[in-house]
Amino acid sequence: MRIFLPLFLLISTICLAQDEEFRDFRNRKDNFNKISQKDIRADISNFTMAGIDESISKLGLKTVPVKSFGSDYMTFDNGNIKVTIKTGVFNETKHKIMLEEKHVVKIDGKPYYGNYGEMPRITIEEVFVMVGKDTVQIPKTAYFDLYEPAFFYTDKDGTSKTRNGVFLSNDGNTFYIYMLNTNHKGNEYTWVIRNKQFLRRVVDFDVLK
Repeated sequence: MRIFLPLFLLISTICLAQDEEFRDFRNRKDNFNKISQKDIRADISNFTMAGIDESISKLGLKTVPVKSFGSDYMTFDNGNIKVTIKTGVFNETKHKIMLEEKHVVKIDGKPYYGNYGEMPRITIEEVFVMVGKDTVQIPKTAYFDLYEPAFFYTDKDGTSKTRNGVFLSNDGNTFYIYMLNTNHKGNEYTWVIRNKQFLRRVVDFDVLK
């Protein structure tokens, strides 16, 4: 019995460790450190956790204020630029889920971002953008695999605040739609709009690891 108990505990520990380990299929091609455009990289470093090491001594960017919000949307509007982000509820029955050791690693054959390893709960349904009277088309591929967006967080005093924002480049040609979720080790989603056209997305994860 003195021999069996330690062996049992050792085997249980090993099994638990194996259960917690699963492959990470997430791609890093859209990460901040992959940005080659110097002006975009410099701008994004002003407000992201992933670019914080490059933001020292910078003056910051002007922002578009929050106009309205609810449990499933947030709108920014300065009279010229209007951005609305809408969320929805993830329905796993409508997707093909790939599991490893009970952990979700792919959805519809692709890796995803947000609460990696867990079944998503919240989706991004739409990113609506208008500049003046022109609608900027944001393709579904820019957000279909991004989950668990967070509109608010609660500070130590119990006050609801947001870390999200729409940031304007100093030359006025580019702006950035940004979302930060501090849960799940931290996820950042940024969409770049230049001259009324969607340019690219920037996705970073585990920024608070």
